[in-house]
Amino acid sequence: MSDKYSSTAKRLRLIVIMASTAAAIAFGSSTATAGAEEDGAGIITALRQETDGAGFTASIELQGNPDTRLVYLHNPERIALDMMRTVPAVDLPAIKRNKLVTDLRHGLVARDRYRLIFSVAEPVQASTEVSKEGDDTVLTLRLKPGGETVGSIATAPVPASAETKADEIAGDGKLVVVVDPGHGGIDTGAISKDKTLEKNVNLDFALALRDALVKRGGIDVVLTRANDTFIPLAERSAIARRARADLFISMHADSIRYGTLRGATVYTLSERASDALSREIADSENSADRFADPEWRQDQPEVFDILLDLTRRETVSFSEHFATDLVGTLEDHDIGLIKNPKRSAGFRVLKAPDVPSVLLEIGYLSNSDDEKLLLSPEWRGRATEAVAAAIESFLKRRSPVAVNPD
Repeated sequence: MSDKYSSTAKRLRLIVIMASTAAAIAFGSSTATAGAEEDGAGIITALRQETDGAGFTASIELQGNPDTRLVYLHNPERIALDMMRTVPAVDLPAIKRNKLVTDLRHGLVARDRYRLIFSVAEPVQASTEVSKEGDDTVLTLRLKPGGETVGSIATAPVPASAETKADEIAGDGKLVVVVDPGHGGIDTGAISKDKTLEKNVNLDFALALRDALVKRGGIDVVLTRANDTFIPLAERSAIARRARADLFISMHADSIRYGTLRGATVYTLSERASDALSREIADSENSADRFADPEWRQDQPEVFDILLDLTRRETVSFSEHFATDLVGTLEDHDIGLIKNPKRSAGFRVLKAPDVPSVLLEIGYLSNSDDEKLLLSPEWRGRATEAVAAAIESFLKRRSPVAVNPD
């Protein structure tokens, strides 16, 4: 490695260890100390690419020897290369024009995992090879056209402490969905003119959605609450992270000052609200933490905030895709929607950086017609079947499958 990057790489090695440790502590991980003591971090110092008749080759120069894994992503076809506890010390180049690899995206997708995603024009066979060039490690990724199955993907070993949700999927075939009934306990949420409590509506829908998903098979469902309990917002998203969830969906039925407004709305996370209504809803939902103890209202350590934007890159994309799918499926099942039903705002409950997350306003208790539907078991069953169908479709297309080379 050139002297130009040596000091930078050493500093970044320390930063990534500290960042992994601080983030793990922030989320209560018992492996934080072990992660800091074990110097398994890597620093990307260069990426070279070559194209010939046999396919595409990317040679990644690293300081250190991080554990790696290849992951196959469907629809569209992509190959993801995960490097544990790794960050780049240089700007990675764009993909040179070729017939096989069309794009490269990269960023942190978990507190200890940096991902390079190669978009491909057709199914490929992929393999990796590790070699040494002086003090540098060179990780070579080779992509060849003609892959027919996920089984053509080769992976390098990953220690058990760093195994991802993909291993669990490959092991038992089950995906994890966390369903979050908003509010609960001392936090009643909205209250209609007829004294219907939002917290009860949300729980009824969450339980019905759980049952609808379990019936479909292949999905494990985790509820943030299964009874009338208060859960702080940060803990709700932390539950999703601890469960290594493939999707997080928060259920709500707000009351707003526009009594004529009715129908379902799907929200994703954004720094700026897409409109005044979304901002109002987010402010209302975020205020739930006024019931929480002071420690639950504190922000995460600054080092984690610095990494948050990079960590969320892929997660935001998945969240947006699911939100679009959910709106379309609700419409196909004749579930009423408000005008412009896909919106966004700064919902604290959606801030898990590595779990695709949406907030679903099932309807509005401030509208008497919506209230009647929200209290109808028949309509609830129809609505939750629509949501379950959207979730199942999304997970089938989106879930990565890591394959053992043996």
